[in-house]
Amino acid sequence: MKEYEYEFARFLYYTPGPLDREGGMWPVRAGRSRAKPQYKVGPKRIECFSLHFVLEGKARFEFGGRSVELQKNDLFCLFPGRTYHYSAIRSDPSLQLCWLALDGERVKPLLELAGVTPERPYRKEAVTPRAWKSVDRTLQVLEGAERWSPVVSLELQSGIYGMFAALIPDTATSASEEPAGWIRECLDYMELHATEGISVQQVAEFAGVHRSYFASAFAGQVGMPPQKYIQKVRMDKAKRLIQETDATVTEIAYSLGYPNLYSFTRAFKGYYQVSPMAMRTAGKK
Repeated sequence: MKEYEYEFARFLYYTPGPLDREGGMWPVRAGRSRAKPQYKVGPKRIECFSLHFVLEGKARFEFGGRSVELQKNDLFCLFPGRTYHYSAIRSDPSLQLCWLALDGERVKPLLELAGVTPERPYRKEAVTPRAWKSVDRTLQVLEGAERWSPVVSLELQSGIYGMFAALIPDTATSASEEPAGWIRECLDYMELHATEGISVQQVAEFAGVHRSYFASAFAGQVGMPPQKYIQKVRMDKAKRLIQETDATVTEIAYSLGYPNLYSFTRAFKGYYQVSPMAMRTAGKK
């Protein structure tokens, strides 16, 4: 391990290849650390999902205005685009962590199955010997991987899926399972027409059910209220247009169905905690 200001740590980095991306999940970086007494991280935001495992000692994890104390065999996760702080709590033994940052479309659904969500980004007593064995094996593969190869990719995928298999309770049911047919049709309708200012009432009418029943059934199968899903569709499109096109912010606002630039900018900043222009500028650095 190398000594840093707040810790002794070993950092590992990985560049995904075709097999990783086809699998929908891959490691970005990982590492192990032993904290110094003044250890603290944050405020911090990242662009992927970073699982941190408490191996020894105690840590304080702060998120969304809340704080939780964690100890050996607990874990916490940094979700993309959200602000976090975490620090060591004086203890004997001192805080030791290992972490595994992941990216890809399959990560969030698997975290949800494991009971780790943006609203509750931690779990206590989650790291069983079986889970730790998979995490440790994954880090060992990363430590020994000099360059990408199909074998390395498959070994990493095996370790990561093994980790999730150990973290997910046998009784877990997936909010990300394929929704019922009529809910799937509603999702398609919302994704197609979200930029036209549709309301939840309109979607319920499209489904042919009462609004309250629709809202309850939708949230139960999709994992979020329909209004929040409509907002997510619009904001996902907004982010893509900001980062991948040269359209002006005003053009984007009107293209997404907002009545004016101010209402779009306010909604965007409220969702991403950064203005459209700041996100575009950051993407060019």
